[in-house]
Amino acid sequence: MDWIQDAFEEWNRDKEFSGVFAAYTADGAVFEAAEGYRNRAEKLPNQVTTAFGIASGTKLFTGLAACCLIDAGRLSPDARLGAILDCDLGTIDVDITVRQLLTHTSGVGDYIDEEADGCMEELAALYAKYPVYQWTELSYYLPMINTLPRKFAAGARYSYSNSGFVLLGMVVEQTSGMRFRDYVTETIIKPAGLAHTGFYRMDALPADTAFGYIQDEATGAWRTNVFCMPIVGGADGGLFTCARDCDRLWRAVFGGVLFSDAMLAEFAAPQISRGRQAHYGLGVYRRSEGESVVYYAVGGDFGVDFFTAYIPRLDATVTALGNTDRNTWPLLEHIIKMQQE
Repeated sequence: MDWIQDAFEEWNRDKEFSGVFAAYTADGAVFEAAEGYRNRAEKLPNQVTTAFGIASGTKLFTGLAACCLIDAGRLSPDARLGAILDCDLGTIDVDITVRQLLTHTSGVGDYIDEEADGCMEELAALYAKYPVYQWTELSYYLPMINTLPRKFAAGARYSYSNSGFVLLGMVVEQTSGMRFRDYVTETIIKPAGLAHTGFYRMDALPADTAFGYIQDEATGAWRTNVFCMPIVGGADGGLFTCARDCDRLWRAVFGGVLFSDAMLAEFAAPQISRGRQAHYGLGVYRRSEGESVVYYAVGGDFGVDFFTAYIPRLDATVTALGNTDRNTWPLLEHIIKMQQE
């Protein structure tokens, strides 16, 4: 699998990547690279073991959490939102189902609408209205969502939705009787043996965890993203993890550690088409290239860029964790195409 190293080195030929890139098989590491600094002020380098924020990559964990409840018979994918949550849903369609939340087909108004122009500017304005240090519980998100107009009728189409996964996290809390972060920890992080993964507070990061960095366009100076992100992650983003833990997670999912074979088949099945052999499952992206299938999760935010992928044909995982805005998507696209050859 030398082509994985070649793909990374070609993509990073300008040497501007700051983060970790790694590939593993069941036999261990195929290739590992750590570049840049986890702490620029003190020139502490990123290491293969370093944990990074993964932004929307957290949605993979949220999808898995919901699937664990479904597999245990505690939650139905066809259950209606209004029958589960007893809070004020406002403009949110009470007939939205759990499956529609899981597959981004709910049509609920998105508090971060990534289909809209100027998304990042709108996000900065949202943080000014709702101070990031107060984003500690999922209930805090609700006033940002329950006054928004619906984007379309539930089930009409796919539309990536942060709001939908916040609501899904609230469903997990209501059904499990546990705080969302605690449920993910007990049912996914611990059983999968993830050693350096958690909902770390931005103002209390543990050792060997990278700060996210934003570069000022005018001066070129770097600053951390501590004032540009919720203080602690929720159901739609904000988890921290490392490359080896991503490998462990994929192997726990596809190795039957987290739920039954029947649930795994449902989780990984192409639930909704996204065009060109691209689908979405129950919280996971799915791409077909030739006769091969690749499952993956992605995330990006201020000072965060992330992807992790599982290639069943090779029994291999590939992960990139970045702590700047450097776009790793072209690298993922290249790997998806190259892996079938």
